[in-house]
Amino acid sequence: MAKQPLDSQKLTGALRRETVRKNVAAIHISGKLSLLQRKLSNVLLLNAYDTLTTAPSHTIDARTLAMMVGYNSNDMDTLRASLRALAETVAEWDMLDQEGRQEWGVSSLLSFARLKGGVCEYSYSSALAEKLHDPKIYALINVNIQRNFSSGHGLALYENCYRFVRTGSTGWWTLDVFRKLMGIDDSAYYQSFKHLNAKIIKPAVKEVNNSSDIIVEPEFRKKGRAVTDIRFVIRENPQLAMFEIDDGDGLRGEPVYQELRRQGVSDRLSRQWIAEHGADYVGKKLDYVKGQGDVKSVPGYLSAALRDDYAQGDAPAAPAEVSPEVQQKVEKRAQAARQKGLDEDARFAESQRRKARFKLVAELAAARTPTQRDADKRLFVNRLKDPTDRREFERLGWESALNGRAIFAFWRELAPEAFAEIDPAEDDA
Repeated sequence: MAKQPLDSQKLTGALRRETVRKNVAAIHISGKLSLLQRKLSNVLLLNAYDTLTTAPSHTIDARTLAMMVGYNSNDMDTLRASLRALAETVAEWDMLDQEGRQEWGVSSLLSFARLKGGVCEYSYSSALAEKLHDPKIYALINVNIQRNFSSGHGLALYENCYRFVRTGSTGWWTLDVFRKLMGIDDSAYYQSFKHLNAKIIKPAVKEVNNSSDIIVEPEFRKKGRAVTDIRFVIRENPQLAMFEIDDGDGLRGEPVYQELRRQGVSDRLSRQWIAEHGADYVGKKLDYVKGQGDVKSVPGYLSAALRDDYAQGDAPAAPAEVSPEVQQKVEKRAQAARQKGLDEDARFAESQRRKARFKLVAELAAARTPTQRDADKRLFVNRLKDPTDRREFERLGWESALNGRAIFAFWRELAPEAFAEIDPAEDDA
């Protein structure tokens, strides 16, 4: 099944966002989905999110849907089967409501799906739509990263771990809970920890670490000699620069992005707001803020407007007069924000140069003869003194971000003229 390239310029509206908000409950109830079904579930949710609780149904072009999943759009039979499976899969949640009361519910993942005239129409039950749309508890699932996965268990582990990236650990799960999250709780074969570890845990961990923006490491808790619980320690993946998952160029093409930058909003924050809220919504809130008069800190005021959904009359206008002490504090914060924006822009520019260097190294290596390539690798490995650096290079070759500085220096010696345009100042940072 061949993957089709994802051309983000062909996407419109919500589909141009990089991430989809996925409620914790939804992640925990979708374990039995196959890889394709799980990817479809995320893309359909991304497409529907803005009108999830207001529209009775949602539509998406079938070829666009296939493109975003990384799927060959000519095989509609498989797409139909996957949509049917979503409609037949029972979703169950067990959580606390806003008042601390226990709430249990059950629903099919899709209440309706139809392919007609090249368009996919689908809907969610009102109860599930409410849970999926809850902005308080969600994980940001990157629908570009998910295209890198080739197994449903790997993607399931990524979804269930990514929401804990800030805390650094999932916390302990019993093996029964973990089996349910992986969708294998009804398999007698995986009741054996030996089989579970060899066929599910190790392959899934390997795929998450090789295919996503996080690194996970399993830890086990025992009772006697038997393993009873598992948790995953999580950290950001230093190989992130090697993944072509950032839709930053597409987001920077939005007119609202240019206006945000003119108003002093940093590159990172501008892209984050557009990715999370959509260009139209951010544009409306920016117009609202600009209409409030002499706003001393547009980024701060806009942040509040986006967070609390300000509309005309909802929030007080910025005060026309402030004391010198307050004015000094505001100016100091604004200066710090501008400097932070400059620092972020510099880091982004360097990350782009770093990507360009890795791409150039790949091209230079590919142009060498097989004998030369083997000699290049042996020569480079001999330069690495740290065993960790050597193992990393043996695993990833010239794509090893950990050895980036040494790799660039090595190839600059072999082909100095090739690096002239990328690194006129020969900066290896």
